[in-house]
Amino acid sequence: MSDAQKSDALLVAVTLVAAISWMFSKEAVLLMPPLMFMAARFLIAGSALALAAWRPLSRLSADQVRRSVGVGLVFGVAMSFWIMGLFHTRSMGEGAFLTSLGVVIVPIIARLAFKEKQPASTWLAIPIAVSGLALLSLKNGFQPEPGQIFFVCAAFIFALYFTLNTRTANQRIVINRRGETIEKHRVPALPLTALALLTVGVVTLVESLILEPWQQTLVDPSPLLIWWVLASALIGTAGRFLLQTYAQSLSAHSHGVVILVLEPIWVALFAAGWFGESMSPVQLGGCALIFTALVVNRWGALGKAIKTWLRNRKTA
Repeated sequence: MSDAQKSDALLVAVTLVAAISWMFSKEAVLLMPPLMFMAARFLIAGSALALAAWRPLSRLSADQVRRSVGVGLVFGVAMSFWIMGLFHTRSMGEGAFLTSLGVVIVPIIARLAFKEKQPASTWLAIPIAVSGLALLSLKNGFQPEPGQIFFVCAAFIFALYFTLNTRTANQRIVINRRGETIEKHRVPALPLTALALLTVGVVTLVESLILEPWQQTLVDPSPLLIWWVLASALIGTAGRFLLQTYAQSLSAHSHGVVILVLEPIWVALFAAGWFGESMSPVQLGGCALIFTALVVNRWGALGKAIKTWLRNRKTA
């Protein structure tokens, strides 16, 4: 297999691991407070990556650490909304499609916050996504459920996180108010991920200490609960991010952008098999529209990936 083919295969595996992580997380929040679970999950995952990245971590400048922690703070707020959505939701498949709206929102955030130009496909995808959202949330009239609201809020904050994470992971030039050029050095993927995950753990730990009861979970943690926490932390978080980083290092990022939109489909399938969930025809229509919006939004990357695949086929 070529590096590009290995990358594609690994990224499909990433979407599968991410989808399975939804199941681990749902099982865990049935046994413990959701924010406490997130704190344990991300502190364990961040610590594991920090041990692997201790040398590059020690070489980061104060500015790089500050920007990495800033990314983690935004990520922490997004994950707080996400886990509350998962805690309240009646359908994980629906929640996965709602959360995936963040992919569509990313270009809007980049345009509004950083003045980045966006292709026409972005603005075409937005009304399609909104139509899908309407089918999901208006199935019983205008009565959006708490889980849906949390997932949509998470999608918007995830979009900001994705934007900040990309800008932090890539070297860039900044012009300050005096017109002076300031070079912002990129933060390598592994230490950036480790610091961001640790920051998420701290954010959710503080939230849990303020908002949730701890006594019963700490007094009598079941072996099954410990398994779900460790599986979520080591497989669904640390393992997933390491695999994704390695896969993206093998080939063009455009392939990954296309393949990663498979995640909500896997979540819906796993939720149906694992928890016996089902969706009404209207909800399925809403999910289909959101998936269509994801594809339209990434049409440029999809077209490039198809052309590359066809070119490789001809030369093979």
